[in-house]
Amino acid sequence: MSEEQRENEEQQVKEDEEEDTDTNLQPGGDAEEQPPEDDREPGRNGEELQAGRSTIDVLETVEEAETQDDLPDDAERLREPRGRENVGNSTATVKVVLVPEGHVMTAAFAIGLSIQELKVHLAAELRVPAEVLQISLDGRVVEEQQSLMELGVQPHGSIRMEMSSTDPTTHPLRPLRPPEHDNMPDVITVRVQTDEDVFQEVVVEIERPPQQKAYLGGYRHRLTGVQYHHAAVQTLPKRRPDRGVEVFSRNTQTVKLKSQAQQCPVNASSQMTGIGCYVSCMNDKLVSPSGYITADKHHNTRLNAVIFLQSFARRWLAQQEVNRLRRDRDQRLAWLELQETRRREEKEEQLRDRRQRWMSPQRREDFNLLYHALEKWRCEEEEQINSSLRGAERKAALCSLLEQETQLIAAIGRHRIAVQDNNYDKTVRNFLDKSAAPHQWRAADGRLIEMDSPHTIRARELRDLYNSLSTVSQEQRLHVLMTLKHTVKEHKCQLTRDMVDLIDREVDLMTRGVKAASLEGLRKRISTLFLQYIKTPAFNPEVAKLLKVPQNPSQLKNNMFLCRGCHRYLHSADFKPSASAERHSRCRDCTRLDNIARSRDDFSCYKNILRRLRADEQRLNQEAKIPFLLQVEDLRYLVDVVWASRSALHASRDLYNLVFVRWERRKDWSPWNCILLSKEETSAHLEVEDVHKAYDATFIRRIEHKHTLARRHFSQMAVMAEYLDPQLSAALGNHLVSKPVTMATGKRTIDTPPASAH
Repeated sequence: MSEEQRENEEQQVKEDEEEDTDTNLQPGGDAEEQPPEDDREPGRNGEELQAGRSTIDVLETVEEAETQDDLPDDAERLREPRGRENVGNSTATVKVVLVPEGHVMTAAFAIGLSIQELKVHLAAELRVPAEVLQISLDGRVVEEQQSLMELGVQPHGSIRMEMSSTDPTTHPLRPLRPPEHDNMPDVITVRVQTDEDVFQEVVVEIERPPQQKAYLGGYRHRLTGVQYHHAAVQTLPKRRPDRGVEVFSRNTQTVKLKSQAQQCPVNASSQMTGIGCYVSCMNDKLVSPSGYITADKHHNTRLNAVIFLQSFARRWLAQQEVNRLRRDRDQRLAWLELQETRRREEKEEQLRDRRQRWMSPQRREDFNLLYHALEKWRCEEEEQINSSLRGAERKAALCSLLEQETQLIAAIGRHRIAVQDNNYDKTVRNFLDKSAAPHQWRAADGRLIEMDSPHTIRARELRDLYNSLSTVSQEQRLHVLMTLKHTVKEHKCQLTRDMVDLIDREVDLMTRGVKAASLEGLRKRISTLFLQYIKTPAFNPEVAKLLKVPQNPSQLKNNMFLCRGCHRYLHSADFKPSASAERHSRCRDCTRLDNIARSRDDFSCYKNILRRLRADEQRLNQEAKIPFLLQVEDLRYLVDVVWASRSALHASRDLYNLVFVRWERRKDWSPWNCILLSKEETSAHLEVEDVHKAYDATFIRRIEHKHTLARRHFSQMAVMAEYLDPQLSAALGNHLVSKPVTMATGKRTIDTPPASAH
């Protein structure tokens, strides 16, 4: 440290001592030299009143106890002066409220001091003359000769007094330390743990020494110019624990050479017993040299230590690898169990669905399932009769079987008629909802935009009016009928005139008190005529797009086809589309009636396979087209004829458990890039990267042969030919021998002619 820095520190210490002398005032008003704060004993006569140093608090702290009874014993011992036996020297807490500002000064004073001494001390704190101060208690001015003890203050108690200035203009009472510069309260409550799970609150009075701390040096930041001062603590350094072993050390000092390397000398000295000098040998130790360690032995020791460490490290790595394999195995087993559970639940759901469709059919596919079960039962009974009976008994049994079949067909027909009646209202409501739906389209950001036109608003009003005819009560029906009458009177035609006549008739009968059961037929006629009114595009333009027969006769030329079964000209929507059909032959009704009368096939399993195939391909490729071009009949040919209705791996024949997947996963699905597998085999096949390495050559040739059959069949379709490879399509005639393919379907067989016949 330079000479100039020492002079600055000495000057600062002198200023601190002078400031301590000015601020440490006796209650009598004289200042005297005080010893350091740590050496002072509070409560001794003639010393500075430690509690006399007041702290100005704008907001009175809530932790300070109002009376001594509220303070714990530890706080009393803190406040209690040591070595003081006179009661008059006991201290008490004095709160002085500065009027009219309302500031509070809290301090501790000996109860033997007079009010005059209290004024002198407070005048020194506020830097005003003591003569202008006036102290009052409970609105009464206190005399200067009275002491705190005479005012009724008990040792270690508290009192609250008001202090004002007799000359507030010249000498106003303001605290010298602004409250915003001192946020520490005068008294705080500290929670101390005295025992296990036992806590005690101790009141601690905050002391604010007026002198500044000693300057211990510091440093300044060269870039920002901020000064940092050193700080000192009054705690001893942490002592290291004793290890119980006597340790001898020897400090050496060496010189670090930068340019040359040499052995650094180590100087040591010892003292021996000699003439005139005796050195005790009680603490001496006998040191014996150990064996000499050669370089090879040292290296072997190091090598063995390295091998020992490597063995533990490799053991740890092996354990980590085993744990990883164990976790992978557990995850694999859990995944397999989850897949097995999912397949089992899916199969159970299919069985429940089929049972529900048998017991309560609601759709056309459900009735096809019933007819298929009936045909299966008839074939089994007929086979049993033919194998067990002969002659007249066989004919009688066949006649009985035919009668039973007729009764079952009649029961299914009656149930079908009842279901159609129940579904009529649902069909009508769906039609009205479609006509009243707003126009929708997707915006560029993906949001769905809806727009209502005058036509959709008109369709929605008619739909609500139609629903009101069948849902309102008897009292509200008159109002609905009047609204309906005014609605249809806007257009004058025979239909509206008939509706108005029926509405007037019902209103007249209702006013005469006719029962609702007698009006049921009339109300049905009104509902039927109003539905016809809604389906008329002249009255409801929005239904024009939902009608099967277009209103423009010019549109009938291209979309009308002749049904070869019922010999009627029908719209193209009445024919079932097929990728293999060159032109429409029979309508949907004729096809369904022929299936019920002859083959009674159930196409629900093929529909499930096609639905799952489309969903899987849509997930893998958003632009997939071939699965959506195929229809149920095309998929049935692919399953029954090409793949023989069984799995390619394990020959499973459960159609409800078979699915189509890609043969080569990198290519899109097509009839010449597919394989029919069970649901259990699908997950394993989809993990195969190269089928030529995973499967046997014989199996691959068999699959490729099926692909060639499918390519040959679907190449005859115009919609599928564009997806074929031209070179492969031209080579099909040389690769296969043209021969008919037979597909067995129940009692009959369908012969597929060779390619040349098409």
